[in-house]
Amino acid sequence: MFHRSMAGAPTATISHGGADTARLLLAGHGLGFSVSVVTAPVGGPHRLFYKHHWEASYMLEGHALLEDEDTGQSWELGPGDMYVVGPNDRHLVTDLTPCRALGVFNPPVVGHENHDAEGTYPETGPVPPGKPKMWVSTPQTLRAAGREKTSASGTATLLRYLLAEDGLGFTWSDVMIEGKARNRLWYRNHWEANYVIAGSGTVTHETTGETVVLEPGSLYCVGPDDPHVLASQDGLHMASLFNPPLDGSELHDADVSYPPTGPLPPGPAP
Repeated sequence: MFHRSMAGAPTATISHGGADTARLLLAGHGLGFSVSVVTAPVGGPHRLFYKHHWEASYMLEGHALLEDEDTGQSWELGPGDMYVVGPNDRHLVTDLTPCRALGVFNPPVVGHENHDAEGTYPETGPVPPGKPKMWVSTPQTLRAAGREKTSASGTATLLRYLLAEDGLGFTWSDVMIEGKARNRLWYRNHWEANYVIAGSGTVTHETTGETVVLEPGSLYCVGPDDPHVLASQDGLHMASLFNPPLDGSELHDADVSYPPTGPLPPGPAP
C-alpha cells in the first residue's frame, strides 16, 4: 500500500500555458496508468491531440466545451461528466469557467511530458486499443445503460464509467459511500488506485498497521499484498481505478477479493 498527496506531486504548466497539472501517479509506480489533476482558468480553445495515448478526463469542478475537430460535434461538460479521447481524436477544450479535472492516461506518463505544437505528448509505451472515436459519458447516460451498481456489502453505490470492454487497459468507477461505514477489502488479483473527491476517512493496512488519513485530493493504492480496512467518517466520494480491468460483474469472494481478470501489473519497485 502506498499513498500520494497533492502537496508532494510533481507539477507542470501544460497546454501551452493554459493549464497546470499535478501528477499524482506516474509510469514508475507500476500500475499501468497515470493520474493527474489539471486546473485551468477561463480560456481556450486549447487544441489537443493525444496520438500516442488514451486519456479519460473527469470533470471535478467547472464547465467546459469539448469539440471534435474532425466531425464538429461538441459537448458542454460539467461536474461528474467524463470525456475519453485517443489517437484518432483531434479536439478542442474551452474552459467556460475555472475548471478542475482528474485525468488518467494509458500508456502512463513518465512525469516530464508537455504538449508539442500539435498538442501531443511524446510516446511512453504501447497504446491500448480503445474505441474508434472519442466519447462522453455522464451520470445520466451511465445509469440509463445499467452501469450503476450497489456493492456486495450494500454500503457503496458504484457508477461504472469505464469497463474492460472500453479497451483502455484500466477501469474506472465512481464510488459513493454514505455516512459512516467500515469495509474490509483485499485485492489479491488487482491493483487499485483511489482518488478522494469528497468526504473523509481512513484506510488501514491489516498486516503492517499503517493508517492513511483520507481527504479530498489524496490518493491511495492497494495491491495483492494489502489486506486493508476502508472506513468513512462522513461519507466518501472516490474515483476507483483498477488494473487489470474489470468487466463490471465481479463480486467479492470470501477473502473480499475479486477473481483474476488479466495479467497483474508489477506495482512499485521494492
